[in-house]
Amino acid sequence: MSLELIVVLLVAPLVGFLINGLLGKWLKGNEKLSGWIGSVAVLISLICSIIAFASLQGGGTPLDETLYEWITGESFAFNIGFRVDALTTVMLLVITGVGFLIHVYSIGYMHGDEGYTRYFAYLNLFVFAMLILVLGNNYLMMFVGWEGVGLCSYLLIGFWYDKKSATDAGKKAFIVNRIGDFGFLLGMFTLFAAFGTLDFASIFDAAEADNFQKVFGGSTLVIATLLLFVGAIGKSAQIPLYVWLPDAMEGPTPVSALIHAATMVTAGVYMIARSAVLYNIAHTGEVVAWIGVLTAFFAATIALAQNDIKRILAYSTVSQLGYMFLGVGVGAYASGVFHLVTHAFFKGLMFLTAGSVMHAMANELDMRRMGGLKAKMPITHLTFLIGALAIAGFPFLSGFWSKDEILHSAWGSSPLIYIIGLVTAFLTAFYMFRLIFVTFYGESRVEPDVASHLHESPPVMWVPLAILAIPSALIGLLLGWGGHDSWFHHFTKNVFPEAHHEASGNVVLFMVISSVVGLAGIAFAWMRYSKRVPSEEPTNALHRLIANKYYIDEIYNALIVQPIKNGSHYLLWRIVDNGVIDGIVNGVASIVQIIGGTLRRLQTGIVQAYIVSMVLGIVLFLAYYLFFA
Repeated sequence: MSLELIVVLLVAPLVGFLINGLLGKWLKGNEKLSGWIGSVAVLISLICSIIAFASLQGGGTPLDETLYEWITGESFAFNIGFRVDALTTVMLLVITGVGFLIHVYSIGYMHGDEGYTRYFAYLNLFVFAMLILVLGNNYLMMFVGWEGVGLCSYLLIGFWYDKKSATDAGKKAFIVNRIGDFGFLLGMFTLFAAFGTLDFASIFDAAEADNFQKVFGGSTLVIATLLLFVGAIGKSAQIPLYVWLPDAMEGPTPVSALIHAATMVTAGVYMIARSAVLYNIAHTGEVVAWIGVLTAFFAATIALAQNDIKRILAYSTVSQLGYMFLGVGVGAYASGVFHLVTHAFFKGLMFLTAGSVMHAMANELDMRRMGGLKAKMPITHLTFLIGALAIAGFPFLSGFWSKDEILHSAWGSSPLIYIIGLVTAFLTAFYMFRLIFVTFYGESRVEPDVASHLHESPPVMWVPLAILAIPSALIGLLLGWGGHDSWFHHFTKNVFPEAHHEASGNVVLFMVISSVVGLAGIAFAWMRYSKRVPSEEPTNALHRLIANKYYIDEIYNALIVQPIKNGSHYLLWRIVDNGVIDGIVNGVASIVQIIGGTLRRLQTGIVQAYIVSMVLGIVLFLAYYLFFA
C-alpha cells in the first residue's frame, strides 16, 4: 500500500467538487454530465479503497505516515498524516461503496432540480470531508473532517433553501452539533495537556505505559474520554442531542441515505472505536453502553407512532446507532463496527427505496395515503422488504449477525442492558413491518390523480437498490459467520484491545432468542396491519405522548431556547446594543453637536468681536511663552 494511492483516494472527490462547484454554470445545460462527474470521482476513491483493503487482507503492512508538518510552535507540532489499518479500510469501503451507489441513484432522483450541479458539488465535498475524518492519524485531522461533514450536512439539509422548514432544520442540526463539538474540542485539549500530542499512536502507546501528565489526577483519561463521547453524542444523535436528526429529513432523500444513515452519523461510533485503548483504560465504556441502549429503546418507541416514512427511518437510525454504541460500550468493538457496516447497507437501501416511493407518489410522505404499492412498484417493494428483514434480525440476513453479536456481548456486561436491547429488537421488527404493510400491502389509499401515474422508478434509480439489496442480505453471512471468531473479528483484532466483559452463554441459544423476538415483532405487525390500516389510531395518553415524541422539542424550547432568546433580547439588545453601542454612537454625535453649537455661537458676524478674540489669543499665547516656555 502506497502513500500515493491514499492521496489519490482522498483527492478524487475534491476534484469532483471543484469541477461541479466552479464550472456548474456551464454544466447546467447538461445535468447528467455533472452527475456522472461526481459519481466517477467517488468511483475512483472506491477502486483505491478496494486496493487498500486487498493489500491489508493479503498481509500488507498498515500505513501510518506523516505527509508534512501543518502547524508548529515552541512546544507543539500538528501534522497532516494518514493511518490506514483494518478499521480505516472498512470505513473507506462503506463510505465510497455506499456513496458511489447513492451518487448514481441521485442522477435520476434529482433530475430536473435547479440546484443539480450544486447538489453533486456538496455531495462530493462531503465524501472528501468524511475521508479526511477516517484517514487522519491524529485527533486534529479527525476534527477537521468532523467539522467538514458537519458543514456539508448543514448545506444539504437546507439544500432547498427557499423552504423554511429545510433552512430551520439545517440551522438546528448545525447548532445542536456545535454543542457536541465543544465537548470534542475540550477532550482534545485535555489529551494534548496530558500527552503533549494529538497523534493516535503516541497517545495510545503512552496511555498503555501510563506515561503521561495526570492533569486531572487519576481522572485524566476518564474526563478526556467522556468529553470525546460528548462529541460522539452530538454527531451520532444520541440522548440528549438526538433531536436534530429527525428534522434532517427535510433534505433530499439520497442525502438522508448517505449522510444521515450510512456514514456521517456513524462518525461518533468510529471515534469511540478508534479510541478503544483509552476507553478500555479509563473504564468509561459502561457510560457509552447505557447511553446507547437507552437511546436505542427511546427512539424505537417514538418510531412506533410516526406516519412519515422518512421520520420512521430517521428514528430507526437513531435507535440503530444506539446499538452500535452499546456494542463499543461493552467492549465488543468489532461487533459495534460490524453493525455499522451492515446498517450502512440496509439503512441506505431503505432510505433509497423510500425515495423511490416518494418519486412515484409526487413526494408524498404519509404512509396512510399509500397502500397497495407492491403491485405497481415490485422492485422497490422487494428491495425494501430485504432491508426491513435485515434490520428486524431475520435469520441469516445481515442484521441478524451483527445485532446478535452485540446482544450476546451485552449479556456479559449487564443482563439488564441485554433485556432492554432485546425489547428494542422486538419494537424494531414491529415498526419496520408496520411501515412495510401499510405502504405496500392492503387496499390502495392513493389519491386518484397520483394513482394514475404510479410507476416503478427508472433503472438509474432501481439498479443501485438491487445492488444494495445483495450486501443487505448476505454481507452478515460472509463477514459474521462464526460470531466472535468470524473473519471480521480476525481482520480487526490488531486494532481493538481485548474486551473487559467476555461474551458468555450458549451462542446458539442467544441466536434463537433474538430470532424469535424479531419474528414475534413481524407477526404482531402482520396481525394488526397486513389486511387493513386501523381507521383510527389509539387515543390514549401514552400514544399521544409517543406520537408527539415525548414533547422533547417543546421542553427544550421552553427550558433552553426561549430563555436564551429572552436573555439575549434583554442583555445583548437592550443593554449592549441599545445601551452601550448605540449610547457610544449617539453620545459621540451629541458631543460633536454641542461643540458645533458652541462654535456656531462664536460666529457673530461682528468684526470688532473677532478683533477682540484675536488680541485675547495673542495675549494668552505670549503669557504662556513668557511664564512656561
